[in-house]
Amino acid sequence: MAINRRSRHITEGIERAPNRSMYYALGYEEGDFKKPMIGVANGHSTITPCNSGLQKLADAAVAGIEEAGGNAQIFGTPTISDGMAMGTEGMKYSLVSREVIADCIETCVSGQWMDGVLVVGGCDKNMPGGMMGILRANVPAIYVYGGTILPGRYQGQDLNIVSVFEAVGQFTAGTMNEKDFAEIERRAIPGSGSCGGMYTANTMSSAFEALGMSLPYSSTMANVHDEIVAAAKNAARILVEAVKKDLKPRDIVTRRSIENAVAVIMATGGSTNAVLHFLAIAHAAEVEWTIDDFERMRQGVPVLCDLKPSGKHLAVDLHRAGGIPQVMKVLLDAGLLHGDCMTITGKTIAETLAELPAAPRADQDVIRPIARPMYPHGHLAILKGNLSPEGAVAKITGLKSPVMTGPARVFDDEPSAMAAIMERRIVAGDVMVLRYLGPKGAPGMPEMLAPTSALIGQGLGESVGLVTDGRFSGGTWGMVVGHVAPEAYAGGTIALVREGDRITIDAHRLLLQLEVADSELASRRAAWRPPAPRYTRGVLAKFAKNASSASRGAVLDAD
Repeated sequence: MAINRRSRHITEGIERAPNRSMYYALGYEEGDFKKPMIGVANGHSTITPCNSGLQKLADAAVAGIEEAGGNAQIFGTPTISDGMAMGTEGMKYSLVSREVIADCIETCVSGQWMDGVLVVGGCDKNMPGGMMGILRANVPAIYVYGGTILPGRYQGQDLNIVSVFEAVGQFTAGTMNEKDFAEIERRAIPGSGSCGGMYTANTMSSAFEALGMSLPYSSTMANVHDEIVAAAKNAARILVEAVKKDLKPRDIVTRRSIENAVAVIMATGGSTNAVLHFLAIAHAAEVEWTIDDFERMRQGVPVLCDLKPSGKHLAVDLHRAGGIPQVMKVLLDAGLLHGDCMTITGKTIAETLAELPAAPRADQDVIRPIARPMYPHGHLAILKGNLSPEGAVAKITGLKSPVMTGPARVFDDEPSAMAAIMERRIVAGDVMVLRYLGPKGAPGMPEMLAPTSALIGQGLGESVGLVTDGRFSGGTWGMVVGHVAPEAYAGGTIALVREGDRITIDAHRLLLQLEVADSELASRRAAWRPPAPRYTRGVLAKFAKNASSASRGAVLDAD
């Protein structure tokens, strides 16, 4: 193999001798300097089940790289468990970790002049952080997802992490006894892998497959199954070929391929977090993409898959039903995908899907045919109005009517909101407003899974609205609107809401409106003062200082 242009710096000239000496210390031999250096960004960690099964995939990737003639170099990336941090101060570090992961990958790949990089990740922010780092470095790259978790079981029912959060609400409502609550808590997570529904991790892995940056079928494999190890090894071989061809991420990640990814997010009923993350991914790729593009895509793409949180199936069921390739084939034949988009394998989307049947199998009910969708339009609606002039994200699947007007119940932090729910002070018809939880205000834009799940557990999921400048878990559903922008800390209208004000949520009209006169809002705004920052030192303070609006992806390097 010819010396790759990014490896040349350690092979040419006497001045490179010190560089070479460092590699000899790692076990290099003379011939190794002519091989491409492939980084393996390994997210293995015993912090969370999502990442505890990644080492075997990193090992398989190393073997695949070396067998294909590359030289593997492993470095680590951190992770935060959203499920473990949920409802605590630690949740503020979750979105921050997306940026840290991206920085780690960009720094190691660029600082060590790697010829390519394979990223192995599991938990939610591993995916967007990894892809952002990949796109910044822009050397040939592939994403290897760590795989989904198998469902837990209790009393004949499948369980997952959201089952536990909803059980909290059922227990406090008196509809579940202590024994059942304890059994659900103990059995919900049976082993390694990322949370099992079409929550954020599986949403992002599925989108990366549609984007062309990971292998077909790899996004819905279970971590504990052998096929995922073989897929990781194959991904490594394909990456070495991409290095030879100099096929770079920005050759693959284009406006059209992002449209493919968002089409799959809509078709599978994916997480609200995908909006935030794909704004950030597009920014890293220097692709023009705005929050309004999600609404444009939503109107043209139906929801085809019956998946949790608003449906009944898990990612492992989707895998058995044909996986993301089958979903993509249905969309492609309906004219809803760009078949000419390139993938990391060197094949186009159309070439990749050519042998698949046009219709999903009749013996499954996870993937619907295009003529019989779950919903005729996508589920992630972008709402605007005087409460969110830059936009907010509503997840509208599973609701009988995504329209309500009710009195505001205002909370400036999550613990006080959660206490109100647990003490049964929130009643049908209320619209909870959780604010100062945005990228700058919290800081870190934490997820509100605990309050939304408690409402669902109490039977209030469709009758109580919840509006926040924070985020939601991929496991959230209900009458919820997040990512309200501008956020309260930046002086957005959400900061001006008072207890008892009437708020309208209307997904049909794409409206989020505070029913208060403009003159009164102007008076309130004149009197408003931003609160003191909650953090003044360290990573949260840096994030708060640099984060853009949620409507721009909460990125740290916006213009």
